[in-house]
Amino acid sequence: MARRIAFQLNGAPAEVEADESASLLDVLRNDLGMTGVRFGCGLAQCGTCAVLVDGAEEPACALAVGAVEGRSVTTVEGLGGPEDPHPLQTSFLELQAGQCGYCLSGILIGAKALLDRNPDPTRAEIAKALAWHLCRCGVHNRVMDAVALAARRLREGAAA
Repeated sequence: MARRIAFQLNGAPAEVEADESASLLDVLRNDLGMTGVRFGCGLAQCGTCAVLVDGAEEPACALAVGAVEGRSVTTVEGLGGPEDPHPLQTSFLELQAGQCGYCLSGILIGAKALLDRNPDPTRAEIAKALAWHLCRCGVHNRVMDAVALAARRLREGAAA
């Protein structure tokens, strides 16, 4: 049965009429226009649909929209845009860390979660944090380099 569900989406209030058991992924894409969140496997095993819920990385395909009521959800659209990109987005572009790009929105969310809890990760820590994110293009080394570059830039910006 559909009902009003309210939460914060990318820093702004959001409200949707939905069945509380509907997947957050479907509601974000189909009702709220957040098409940067992508459908991958539908089984919470590929990381393509990752979002931040109260700062923690979550697979949106396996999370009911009712579970985010009153909480904060961040999608890739909430990281930054063309006028004000997040350092992760800038680093990924500069290092050409994507090929087809389908998986990158989830990877960017995973990298943001990592850098929020660990601003100076080692390469092994980056690899571990992003291990569940599947990329068929094989750009894993560039992705890890881009995350490390963004981490350095964020640390340097914080020191300035």
